[in-house]
Amino acid sequence: GAAGPRGADGGTVAELKKASKRLSCHKRYKIQKKIREHHRKLRKEAKKRGRKRPRKDPGIPSAAPFKEELLREAEQRKQRLEELKQKQKLDRRKELEKKRKLDAKKNAAKIENAEGKESSRKSGAKTNKLLDKNSSKSFCRELEKVIEASDVILEVLDARDPLGCRCPQLEQAVCSRQDKKLLLVLNKIDLVPKENLEKWLNYLKNEFPTVAFKSATLLKDRNMEKVTKRSARIDLSKNTECFGSECLLKLLQEHYKTQNKAIQVGVVGFPNVGKSSIINSLKGARACNVGPARGVTKSMQVVPVDKQMKILDSPSIVADPSNSTLALAMRSIIDTGESGLADVFEGIDAIISHCSKQQVILFYSIPDFRSTEEFLTLLAQKRGMLKKGGLPDTENMAKLLLCDWTGAKISYHSQPPEQQRLPPYLTEDKIAEMQKGFNLKKLEEENTSTVKALKYPNLASSITFQSAGMTNGTIEENKVVEKASEHRNLETDEEDEEEEEEEDEEENFTESDDDQDNMEEEE
Repeated sequence: GAAGPRGADGGTVAELKKASKRLSCHKRYKIQKKIREHHRKLRKEAKKRGRKRPRKDPGIPSAAPFKEELLREAEQRKQRLEELKQKQKLDRRKELEKKRKLDAKKNAAKIENAEGKESSRKSGAKTNKLLDKNSSKSFCRELEKVIEASDVILEVLDARDPLGCRCPQLEQAVCSRQDKKLLLVLNKIDLVPKENLEKWLNYLKNEFPTVAFKSATLLKDRNMEKVTKRSARIDLSKNTECFGSECLLKLLQEHYKTQNKAIQVGVVGFPNVGKSSIINSLKGARACNVGPARGVTKSMQVVPVDKQMKILDSPSIVADPSNSTLALAMRSIIDTGESGLADVFEGIDAIISHCSKQQVILFYSIPDFRSTEEFLTLLAQKRGMLKKGGLPDTENMAKLLLCDWTGAKISYHSQPPEQQRLPPYLTEDKIAEMQKGFNLKKLEEENTSTVKALKYPNLASSITFQSAGMTNGTIEENKVVEKASEHRNLETDEEDEEEEEEEDEEENFTESDDDQDNMEEEE
């Protein structure tokens, strides 16, 4: 056999074996007996002490008087506690957001003090070039370019809330120029009742020439009367038929014929009113990116329609922070991240409070609700939007709901004011000047034919909405007040703006190609 290991003296050493765990039966039975006796002793002691089991709540007996009232009171107490918890949660979020903003400002101040003026200017010039396109200042800068370069400006309004889509600052800026014209384009007319649409057209035409419009979409639209044959294949690179485009094109063509020169038409408006969709409809192809998200267009884009006319697409008008909660919810680009959740919840609360509660209940097919939180909970449960543990996902439900109300999904309508009160910047002479050069009689006939060509929702099925009035916007870049959390972008010094503007003046407008096949499809 093999030799074992040797010791120091050269002799072999026996290998050590592990101790066996096997016990004799007598010893094993003895241990088991001891364990049984110990358990018996513990049970006896527990019996002497007495068991303190928590008693179940027997509830209210069926025979008890006022049972329903007591149950209702208990439910109300529970609901109040939940609302209080939610309010405390929102307050905590707001406090955290304020702290973040203050910390960001302090850090920025420290950096500014540490660096010299010369080094800060150089670094500012570099950062301005790489400025986030999502920032409000960038949006204003591009919008100023569009207004400056345009001969005719189309202010796009959502037909569901036309007054809320109007920006007095923009209208005043255009009216103060002698060489510019302003037209109103009432888009998404298929989402309001016919009677309501006619009222708004009659109201708006007294101030500016107004065109009724229904943008083309990449998907088949159930509201259209003209439907393609089943055998025909849909080409996704081109849009389906729209309404009002011929009327608008004729109006613009007549204008440049009277001017005897080529014109540039700027398309402006608040987020999600359909600016890029209108340009695609007029062009007859997908020339601009479109989507349900707010702020898809981030810079000016030139789209040639014919030899005599170019259309300029612009980013959204930046809503002023002084607006009401409703106006900010509907017309501003809200950050839907963790920091902006409080704004989303406040926005939904404002929207629901400005609608008929009964109509909202019928529209969503949900039971009566006492608060916005309860409304979101019921809707999340109905649509199956749940988190871990089966809890309703109210955060994502609120984001989705806000997107639906500004997108083209929900039919709601607002009533025009009973009395026509002209804004201070709009006099009768200015109205006549804006209408000069346009065939208004022909425009009214074309609008009538557009209105007849579409199918509309019933007045009963459309939600009645109370408009908050005109929405104030920021047109000038130097008047923008950036938020620390907005679009996750911290702005640089105001001193760098002068250098930035000088560089922008030297930039030339870039024209887009006629065929842009690599654009994203509309969701």
